[in-house]
Amino acid sequence: MAAARYRLATGSLTVFDAAQLAALARIALGHVTREYPHIEPMRLRSAADLLPPSQLHPVFYGSYDWHSCVHSYWLLARIQRLQPELAECALITELFDQQLTHAKLEQERAFFQRPGNASFERPYGWAWLLKLQAELSAGHAVWAKALQPLADDLAQRFCDYLPRLSAPIRSGAHNNTAFALLLALDYADACAHEKLREQIISSARAFYLQDQDCQAWEPGGEDFLSPALQEAALMQRVLSTDEFQEWFARFLPKLAEGQPASLLTPVHSRDRSDGKLAHLDGLNLSRAWCLEALAATQPAALCERLLVSAEAHLQTSLPHIDGDYMGEHWLATFALLALPSRS
Repeated sequence: MAAARYRLATGSLTVFDAAQLAALARIALGHVTREYPHIEPMRLRSAADLLPPSQLHPVFYGSYDWHSCVHSYWLLARIQRLQPELAECALITELFDQQLTHAKLEQERAFFQRPGNASFERPYGWAWLLKLQAELSAGHAVWAKALQPLADDLAQRFCDYLPRLSAPIRSGAHNNTAFALLLALDYADACAHEKLREQIISSARAFYLQDQDCQAWEPGGEDFLSPALQEAALMQRVLSTDEFQEWFARFLPKLAEGQPASLLTPVHSRDRSDGKLAHLDGLNLSRAWCLEALAATQPAALCERLLVSAEAHLQTSLPHIDGDYMGEHWLATFALLALPSRS
């Protein structure tokens, strides 16, 4: 799927028009209730736990895995708020009315409260659930009210977990700490959760403030996140402007010279039917999201370099967000995340 390209006065690059947002919505609507194939990362206590996904998770049972289903709901909620006139929005409303009910979400909540499930979907799925709630709270009061108890639980789990985490997880996949904190911070800001916000800021400073001269030995062959850029994007959010500029200059001191080159160069998946190797398209999209965010606070020359790189990353992977289910069940979300907000 190619996206329309034009430069906005703010310096933003690619955006989707209404027809392309409708196409993203159709991709997500096509799999949020598709139960199989499915991956279930859970601890089995007995044979009684071997239940179909739709019985374990009456809301978020589709999209191959729980977290992909959650963030596909975020995509749908966001598109509905951005373009409520789309025909697909009637289908989104029907789906949400059927699925985002108090009874079903209490079953989702009960799953987390089972013995042995304390770390289920930590931190990636937790963060996406909170980001979904942040989006619903911006304009979907009935659904937000139904989801709030689960959001409350997961926000508290973040607050309990972060002080116990002795060092950040710097992977390029689901466990990445900086990515999770960025999404959780969106929730803390949108829903005025001061305890969570304070914990995120405190943890980010403790984990990353002393980092410098990042070598950015990435990407790994199965990455869909850039550890370096996720960290920088988080610190941009939690530090003052002046403090961030000083930190960023220490963290990536040669970025204005185009170094590390690997950080600014798109990557290519050699097999999009392999779920792990398909991650590289997600890496391009998540890098573009971070690069554009970082560009907004940089001097003109570096801003231009970052925006050009962001555009190259987008154009490399936007044509591949559908066509194979190993990418199709999640890449549309990262495409929307990467593109400028029009809210």
